[in-house]
Amino acid sequence: MTPSPAVTADAPAHSQERPPTVLSALRSPRRLRIELLSGLVVALAMIPEVLSFSVLAGVDPKVGLFTAVIMAITIAVVGGRPAMVSAAAGATALVIAPLVAAHGTAYLVAAVLLAGLLQIVLALLGVARLMRFIPRSVMTGFVNALAVLILLAQLPHLVGRDLPWLVYPLLALCLVLLVVVPRLTSAVPAPLVAIVAVTVLVAVTGWQVPDVADQGELPSSLPIPGLPHVPFTLETLRIIAPYALAMALVGLMESLLTAKLVDDITDTRSDKTRESWGQGVANLMAGAFGGMGGCAMIGQTMVNVKQGGGRTRLSTFSAGVFLLILVLLLSEAVGRVPMVALAGVMLAVCASTVDWHSLRPSTLRAMPLSETVVMAVTVVVTVWTHNLAIGVVLGVLTAIVLFARRVAHLVRVEPEGTTAGGTDGTDGVDGVDGGTLTVRRYRVRGQLFFASSNDLVHQFDYAGDPEEVVVDLSAAEVWDASTVAALDAVVTKYAERGKRARIVGLDGASARRMERLSGRLGA
Repeated sequence: MTPSPAVTADAPAHSQERPPTVLSALRSPRRLRIELLSGLVVALAMIPEVLSFSVLAGVDPKVGLFTAVIMAITIAVVGGRPAMVSAAAGATALVIAPLVAAHGTAYLVAAVLLAGLLQIVLALLGVARLMRFIPRSVMTGFVNALAVLILLAQLPHLVGRDLPWLVYPLLALCLVLLVVVPRLTSAVPAPLVAIVAVTVLVAVTGWQVPDVADQGELPSSLPIPGLPHVPFTLETLRIIAPYALAMALVGLMESLLTAKLVDDITDTRSDKTRESWGQGVANLMAGAFGGMGGCAMIGQTMVNVKQGGGRTRLSTFSAGVFLLILVLLLSEAVGRVPMVALAGVMLAVCASTVDWHSLRPSTLRAMPLSETVVMAVTVVVTVWTHNLAIGVVLGVLTAIVLFARRVAHLVRVEPEGTTAGGTDGTDGVDGVDGGTLTVRRYRVRGQLFFASSNDLVHQFDYAGDPEEVVVDLSAAEVWDASTVAALDAVVTKYAERGKRARIVGLDGASARRMERLSGRLGA
């Protein structure tokens, strides 16, 4: 995918430079500071979202927080995309909520463990290679839908009758700091400055505004690893298998798409196969500690990469470590962080995530209508369902249908004529110069598959053609059994009228496919 200007705004100025690694970060005080502070910002930004996702899934908030800690630390080591953050996410929370409501958290843990195993199996089967089939228009829709979802997630903290008016000047202060601080210094991430400044101001003035403590109770002790307390029977497998499979697929799709997005932002490549089985390992670890499972957290990944400048595994690892420290040792201080400060940071992420270039009137006019439709379907479905995976799947299906429809119109059947000795002793064409037409030739051009070959049968003059007909496919490719069946139907229709039709011109894979499926390949 060719990255758009909006996506690549923060890419390195020289793409040929080697990207930073954990080792190079440890050797560079400046890079080390950036990675650690970015991880701290991500940890702060994760807390309210993880708490809300825990409520959405129907589990204790402590479960979600420890899931975030375990997955962030694990994926930092085993994942394939440096700087990407994985934790308890909204998409997987939606999948598991019915299971928790019907059977409880023990079955949830069993489903998480099975989902992790399935993700490892899918990784070994090469699921990451499916990323090549996601068109650019779907990725653009994915990015824009992500921005909308981030915005919608912040509205409860910014809009409402019960919110004090002090929220709005604090939001303005936060946004001003996010804009001004990067112009003054790069030593400290602007989001961290904004969060600390707003928190200190609220603490000093005593203003009463919603804070993190209002979102749920923070844990005070570490979880104990163990197996879920469920019967190890086929009935248990029957219950958890559908949820585990859905969690595995949704988690992989969101993680791989996020990895692709970070690739474009940082102008680097990542190992998608390693990322796939890394997600499985992270879910296995989360399940072993009684966690709710998860996948890549897109918003927090954007905070890390775009706002904090994180580029290595160290930023993700430090996010997990800082989150653990914050919730266990500094829970009282974290609980006083105003939600408006975190919402302001996420609004900045939202603005920087949108692919503004794709929304310009000039771009929309220049793009094919089908590309715009695919992008719109991806955005609308994602926002409607609040599930990026569903939006991407339907976007890809829309792209396939529109592509098949467009390609179907590129197939042409061109009638040509030859003679086998004219009445005046000359060779004529279509009876020209007195020639008598004895052989009719049709030349077929284009890619023949189920959509383009659907009307192929109706492109021939069965009644008016002579007894010998040649269908020349030297300028065509046969791709599926539907096309072979259509060509068989053409031959059969001529045979019913006492005429002979021959298929010629095929070679390579098309010829082998025709021979295998039909046996009617002519010389």
